[in-house]
Amino acid sequence: MAEIGPCKCLIGGQWAAARTERFGEVWNPSTGEVIARTPLCAEEDVHHAVQAAQKAFPAWRDTPASDRARVMFRFRDLLRQNADEVARLISREHGKTFAESRASVQRGVEMIEFACGLPSLLMGETIENIAPDVDCETIRHPLGVVAGVTPFNFPAMVPLWMYPNAITCGNCFILKPSPRVPLSAIRVGELLLEAGLPQGVFSIVHGDKTCVDALLSHPDVKALSFVGSTPVARYIYQTGTANGKRVQAASGAKNHMIVMPDAEMEPTVRGMLHSAFGCAGERCMAGSLAVPVGDVADELVERFRQEAGKIRVGRTDVPDAPVDMGPLITRPHLDRVCGYIDTAEREGARIVLDGRKVDVADSPGGFFVGPTVIDRVQPEMTVAREEIFGPVLPFVRVKTLDEAIALGERCQYANGAVIFTNSGPAARRFKRDFNAGMIGVNVGVPAPMAWFPFTGWKGSFFSDLHIQAKEGMTFYTQQRMIMTRWFEPAQLDKHDPVW
Repeated sequence: MAEIGPCKCLIGGQWAAARTERFGEVWNPSTGEVIARTPLCAEEDVHHAVQAAQKAFPAWRDTPASDRARVMFRFRDLLRQNADEVARLISREHGKTFAESRASVQRGVEMIEFACGLPSLLMGETIENIAPDVDCETIRHPLGVVAGVTPFNFPAMVPLWMYPNAITCGNCFILKPSPRVPLSAIRVGELLLEAGLPQGVFSIVHGDKTCVDALLSHPDVKALSFVGSTPVARYIYQTGTANGKRVQAASGAKNHMIVMPDAEMEPTVRGMLHSAFGCAGERCMAGSLAVPVGDVADELVERFRQEAGKIRVGRTDVPDAPVDMGPLITRPHLDRVCGYIDTAEREGARIVLDGRKVDVADSPGGFFVGPTVIDRVQPEMTVAREEIFGPVLPFVRVKTLDEAIALGERCQYANGAVIFTNSGPAARRFKRDFNAGMIGVNVGVPAPMAWFPFTGWKGSFFSDLHIQAKEGMTFYTQQRMIMTRWFEPAQLDKHDPVW
């Protein structure tokens, strides 16, 4: 692919140019330079992708589940062999450090490994002789053509939450990656084809709302998975379900980190740093509000400020970059994050570490902001309520665990939350009562691995069947119940009042 050329779409097993005159720019956020162009596909491109998927579906549906899983085994091996290459693409187009990018690819590998074992979950259930001479069974069928719309923050990992499961279940999948980060999604798609996936079973289209709306309205797209912001998730859920589709839409977050007075200070600070500033805070499981309880607050804020000040910020697009945190995704997003810091200052909070002053001398055009720590934040302040999606950690001080739980109850989101404590009773109460679908106890980022669902609640998820694990398999299949009776010759004249 040319350095500044337009990205290709994958339709019917062939890489081809989109039928569009509209394009978006892909930036290297470490330098601010344009490195590629993303086509913003029209409805015609989506229609061709759906047609190719529809054509491929009958044969793929009828392929034995064990053979579908064997494609995933080969795909898994290829991704592992090429993991460093994919990670470098992620760092270049997104800005993660190489270690962060490499770890995200490994999480994707684990999703493929889960999909390799899906045939055992696709088994139905049977009861023999549920009534006299009547047997009952259930079997699972794929839905047909399904789609996924994925965000910029994990260009390889989040799509892999979706399509390995969907494809192994027997569906054909159309991926619409974020137009900001198409390069790694394309490379992983190439590996999937290399693994032997038949033409048309997996497609990639690029674009913006026009492309998404075409997927949402197309009558042959049976289901759609989404990860992104809450306003868009709500729109996709409402539009998709109004058009008769299954939809699962994971969305925004404001993840509280509660620190009890008995918490072990050193591992607590370390866990909070990783949670708040890992991936530059651009992840929906980032710890985005610190809630110290009681007299731990002064020591915690000071220790956290000191350690956060040691984080090295810099460009991540060069090999072996000696940095701990990279840039944000775009200049507008950088301005948005800095705007939240400005707002906190105007509203009366205390900026104890100011990332707006970060200086990356060898890349003045990059989209950099350093770790930012904001103390004396009140619950009604903007930074305490809204998702910032950057390396900014506000501290809201409370007196008791009851106050911390009540603060969480008022939050519009309910994605993740963690507690740092040595108290079993406090942890047990927190696990039971806090308003969040994913809970960590002395774990800074309670993101589930492949074998567990991504269980956001409230404004963090729209639907009932979550992404990942067995719920993901259930989302991509439909059940059929079958009742069977065979007559013995002596029973031919027997009348059953029910059947």
